[in-house]
Amino acid sequence: MGAQHADLIDQLLSVTAGSRLDQIRRHREIARDNVQKAYDALFSPQDAGAVSLLERFAIAGFVAGLHGQLGLTDHYIHRLTLLEGGPALAVIVGTETERGAVQGPYGDYPAGPLTPENKPGLHYTAAPDSRQFLGAKLSAAFEHAHLLVFRPRDASRQALQTLLDAGWSNDGIVTLSQLVAYLAFQVRLVEGLTALAASASQTTTEATFSQALAAGANS
Repeated sequence: MGAQHADLIDQLLSVTAGSRLDQIRRHREIARDNVQKAYDALFSPQDAGAVSLLERFAIAGFVAGLHGQLGLTDHYIHRLTLLEGGPALAVIVGTETERGAVQGPYGDYPAGPLTPENKPGLHYTAAPDSRQFLGAKLSAAFEHAHLLVFRPRDASRQALQTLLDAGWSNDGIVTLSQLVAYLAFQVRLVEGLTALAASASQTTTEATFSQALAAGANS
């Protein structure tokens, strides 16, 4: 694994030693450490392999933006701008985030008892100008990430084949899925802790933390 960083969640929420949020986080010390270790593994890998750092931070900025988590979005966009080619790419990420911003989840279930719960919604595709800049591979990643965030019901073998056709390897698809899943969890964590910090009357038990974390989920 690459270089280790100070705890990102603590930085985003300005958590200080001994504070209420610090006590909440240290109530589950191993889980707290694992969240940061996962961040380091995804965004400071020893070998980026099939998914470059530029692609990782672009995807993360897009996904965090779709979730509407401004702190995380700013963080990933900032990290993106520090990379060669990142500033121009950050502009495209912002444009595509605005185009893809909707409310979810929605999509279609397979034919069966859940079919009446089908809900129509945007089938996002990158704008032609953005696609020309992003290229086929990153455009497909954005479109697949949007599918996973807003219409996971529509995940299918064909959706994976679309990634393969755009140049994604099997290992790359696994990493892409890990990025989207990690961002979803990270968003819920930040929103849950923020809710706790804003509610002075709430206790800091593990049960309360879990409730706040669930309440902070942003589809």
